[in-house]
Formats: sequence, structure tokens, C-alpha cells
Amino acid sequence: MLLECSISGACAILAISWEEADGIKQRAVKRGLARKQPAVMPRLCVDEKGVGNGQDYLTIVAQVQAERTTVQYVGDGREQGSLDAFWQSLLPAQLAGVEAVGMDMWEPFVQSTLAHVPGAASKIVHDPFHLVKAMNEAVNEVRKSEHRRLQAQGDDTLKNTRQLWLYGLENVPAKRAQSFEEIWTINLETSRAWMLKELFRSFWLCDTLKQAGTYFAKWYSWAIRSRLDPVKKVARTCKSHLEHILTFFVHRLTNGPIEGLNNGIQGLIKKAFGYRNRERFKTDIFFHFGGLDLYPVQ
Repeated sequence: MLLECSISGACAILAISWEEADGIKQRAVKRGLARKQPAVMPRLCVDEKGVGNGQDYLTIVAQVQAERTTVQYVGDGREQGSLDAFWQSLLPAQLAGVEAVGMDMWEPFVQSTLAHVPGAASKIVHDPFHLVKAMNEAVNEVRKSEHRRLQAQGDDTLKNTRQLWLYGLENVPAKRAQSFEEIWTINLETSRAWMLKELFRSFWLCDTLKQAGTYFAKWYSWAIRSRLDPVKKVARTCKSHLEHILTFFVHRLTNGPIEGLNNGIQGLIKKAFGYRNRERFKTDIFFHFGGLDLYPVQ
């Protein structure tokens, strides 16, 4: 019942107190963690989860498998030490068995993985979603700047177009397709930024590592010559992390699975109306998403 309901809902159905229900969960997670046997985890994802207000985070490591994605570790903060503790908990055979680790470009996570995982330089995979998101933000920065300049001249061409530039060409709503085509075919800075964003999206469709390296070199040249500072900033960031971007075309790993877990964890926060106790929050994460053997021996 506790796996399916909120704790208050399960309490009402089972006619038990909140303290009794919480005790059941605490004991179940303790059993599940004690029963876990060291195993090789070839594909992992690392991400941070914001909790509460301000700069308050948890570091979450999940194992990605065909059948499901499960939380393997929850640590406090998002510093290098937050992830170090996970790697240090693994046996040498487990560390050697890691094949790919998906993450964004947060440097403390990169440095932690390089310090502990053998051959990590070829195993770290920067998530395409975060990079495309950065390009979308660059397009929006270009649009805002250009819109202000055009408005000052009495030109409202870019008014109420923010959302349109965030679409991929194939996803522009049919009712807006014609009007959008009329805008993006004008020689605007925003149009050029959007086209570079679309070309960057196509980068992720490359079939091989060699093809991807060649494509990126061309795209980077176009981006740097664009004279669009937000786009150039993203391009330079990508180039500085290119080693761990191109690994995507070897491992084909994204952070999509752990992003899905983060959405589920956010659902726990909403159900509980927030958590005042950090350890209880961690217990709930393992209870619902740890893939643990929770049940008592019959």
C-alpha cells in the first residue's frame, strides 16, 4: 500500500498511524540495503536534484538497465566529495566494470569520475539534452536582444514569438507554421541563431564517431563566425568538453532515464508537501526508486 499510495492515504486505508507507516518504510529500506549484493553496473547516470529553496542539492546515481532504472546512491550536496563517496563505496571489480557514465558538464562530477573510474575519459558521456537546452537558451538571448533593438525602431516582427524559436522545425504547430516560416526566412540574427540550433540538433543524429567529429568541426566553424555572442559561448563550451560529448556516439547513453527518476522524486516532494527531515527523504527515494527487495522473510 505504501508503494502505491501517499503515506497519509495508506494510513487511512490500513488504519495505522503515520509513525507506524514511517517505521514500516524505514525497516523495509534497511532490509533492502542490507540484502544488496555487490554487482557490476555497466551503465550509470549522475545528476543533482534540487531540494527545498536556494542552493540545496542531492547527488543521485542511477543504474540504467533495459528493464528499469534504479537509484543506487543518494548523497548530500553536489560537490566532488558528494560523488566521491559513491565511487569509494564500490569494489575494484565494480569500478572496472563501469562502461559509461552519463552526466551534464558539472565539473565536480567530471573530476570525481576521472579520479576513481579506470579509463573514465572515454566513459563520461555529456547529456545531449542539456547541450541542446543551452543552445535554446542562446537563441532566446539573441531574440531578446534583437527584439529590444527592433522595438526601439517601431518594428514588432519578433513580438510574441519566443515559444516558436524553441520548437524544432518538425514540431512547429501547423497553425503557426506559415507565419513562422515568413519570420525565420527573414535575415534576422534570431533566424541565424535558430538555424544553428537546428543544425546542432542534427549533430546528434550522426551515425558514427568519425562522422560526428567531422560534423561538429563544421558546425563549430559556422557558430564562431556567426557574430552571435550567446551562440559562440555555447560553441566554445562544447569544444572545451568535446572529448566527453563525442563519447555519446560510442555509448549512446543519455540522462533521460535519471531525468525520469527526478520527475518521480519531485512527485514524492509534492505528495509529502516537502521534507523537513533529509534522511527521511533519502529513505523515501530508496523505498520507491531503489529497486530493493523490501519485503520481510515469510
